[in-house]
Amino acid sequence: MANVSIRDVRKTFGTTEVLHGVSVEIEDGEFVILVGPSGCGKSTLLRMIAGLENITVGEIAIGGRVVNNVAPKARDIAMVFQNYALYPHMTVRDNMAFSLLLAKMPKAMINEQVQRAAQILGLMPYLNRYPRQLSGGQRQRVAMGRAIVRDPQVFLFDEPLSNLDAKLRVAMRAEIKELHQRLTTTTVYVTHDQIEAMTMADKIVVMNGGNVEQIGAPLELYDHPLNLFVAGFIGSPAMNFLKGKIAGGAFQSDDGTTLPLPAGPDGSDGKPVVYGVRPEHFMLSPQGLPATVHVIEPTGSETQVMAEFAGSPVICAFRERVSARPGETIRMAPDPSLVHVFDAATGLRYAA
Repeated sequence: MANVSIRDVRKTFGTTEVLHGVSVEIEDGEFVILVGPSGCGKSTLLRMIAGLENITVGEIAIGGRVVNNVAPKARDIAMVFQNYALYPHMTVRDNMAFSLLLAKMPKAMINEQVQRAAQILGLMPYLNRYPRQLSGGQRQRVAMGRAIVRDPQVFLFDEPLSNLDAKLRVAMRAEIKELHQRLTTTTVYVTHDQIEAMTMADKIVVMNGGNVEQIGAPLELYDHPLNLFVAGFIGSPAMNFLKGKIAGGAFQSDDGTTLPLPAGPDGSDGKPVVYGVRPEHFMLSPQGLPATVHVIEPTGSETQVMAEFAGSPVICAFRERVSARPGETIRMAPDPSLVHVFDAATGLRYAA
């Protein structure tokens, strides 16, 4: 196991810079997820850690050793890809053993490593099958097993669950997290799915446009986003944003609706701001403000309501049943202790 240090890393393709000075410290044994929209640079950064992309500026160190000019095979890392990359003509056993055969390890040691990985991943009944005889989840386990047998310092995962159906993704999330808890190997995982990031990571790195927007534990990012991008990206359904200004210590939306503030910044009267409310932080209340219902989506555990509130479309998530129909009016209010206020010009959140 080892720590990974990414220090002011930049990547340029021709005249286009796709990473703009990224710095991340990944501790020994941590499960770190790089998350962000398509094109944010997360997969490029992962490939640079693996040695599959050259570093334009900056350095990457694994276990204290700078690996900028070290070949991928000499970095003591193992990578699991989105498309499994299994050899179709080889059995599960041979797929898992292949890298060890190339390394000319003794046959007894190879068998021991393969058996160990197969037991960890529940693959013992499938060792003599071919990839075409396996389900998508089983193939992904084989790809993970091929990485485990190498006993690397660092695991790298590049969107490994993207090809799986929704139910299998949920199951595999739990399996990967349990695997990390058992092996405690440093892991860097790339995904565009913020639910994967929230449920699996020890630490999340939120990326956007080649920059790091925020680094922190999942609930830290959820409860205390640094800016509008992180607030809107982390959480599903996404945070609602209302535009307006601070007036008399309260928030006044563009349509004149007044809403409570947790604490306004000093000297901010008249300042343009964005008022952020997560869907689950709206409350049904007879004393609340009117909202026009557009769509109701009951999920069983909660009811999601798409409505118009304070002149803007919002999504609310209520634990109680909502009997209103589209076009009707309900009364609701945000919990003032849980709202977020952002500077409209910079996008930065005002600390409560």
